[in-house]
Amino acid sequence: MNLSFSNAQRAEVLTQALPYIKRYTGKIVVVKYGGNAMINEQLKQQVMEDIVLLWLIGVKVVLVHGGGPEINDIMSRLGKKAEFVDGLRVTDKETVDIVQMVLAGKVNKTLVNLLEMKGGKAMGISGMDGRLIESTMKDERLGYVGKITKINIKPVEDLLERGYIPVVSTLGCDREGNAYNINGDTAAAYIAGALNAKRLIMMTDIAGILRDKDDPSTLIPHVTLEEAKKLYDEGVISGGMIPKVDCCIEAIQKGVQKVIIMDGRVPHSILMELLTDEGAGTMVTGG
Repeated sequence: MNLSFSNAQRAEVLTQALPYIKRYTGKIVVVKYGGNAMINEQLKQQVMEDIVLLWLIGVKVVLVHGGGPEINDIMSRLGKKAEFVDGLRVTDKETVDIVQMVLAGKVNKTLVNLLEMKGGKAMGISGMDGRLIESTMKDERLGYVGKITKINIKPVEDLLERGYIPVVSTLGCDREGNAYNINGDTAAAYIAGALNAKRLIMMTDIAGILRDKDDPSTLIPHVTLEEAKKLYDEGVISGGMIPKVDCCIEAIQKGVQKVIIMDGRVPHSILMELLTDEGAGTMVTGG
């Protein structure tokens, strides 16, 4: 297949994107980034290119990231075994130190550096900076896994105002100085809600909400909150998709206009969602 484009074809693509560029220029889009899109180096480069492109056309992008595989890798090297309860990492004091080191250090600064190399202007912060994410212990069985009690969004707003792409690692803190490991999807939902974002894009390892989890062709392109409740009852939304959709609903209820669950393994899926007719993944809306 010939993938070469003439100058005229390139110009046509840009012209078709113009209405979407107008729609999003000056608006806030929050991207939750993790999973395979973060592990695969080529995909990581493409995601950073997409974010910088959106930033260059005037979209106010906030990148919220996790880093589970990197945390597992460092824990393994230190001879510490990862434990999970109901999909959440059991986080003792030593583990939360590792999480803080990996998320706020290695992963966050790597992403900031990549965005800068692609021509963007990025600034990395954690949920502990400016007490962005205040938390308390979610469940004593889980240790230092945090439940969000308050979002102080001013640090992110200040960075957006000054033209930066904020890159946020999902750590929380309490008034006693304890650090907490925060679920990335939950943190993204709360941050997007506090910003009244136009879009929250949740990058995952599947195409979106599937009527048959083993058949990508059964993708449900649009779901309202009312329809989502029915899909829960029917068992269509099950397993690992439940917490993701819960976070989508949380974000909508907190003021986000639309939430997209999409496959982060598809190259340039963010641009397909925001700048084309077809879109990508499942869109969740209030009504």
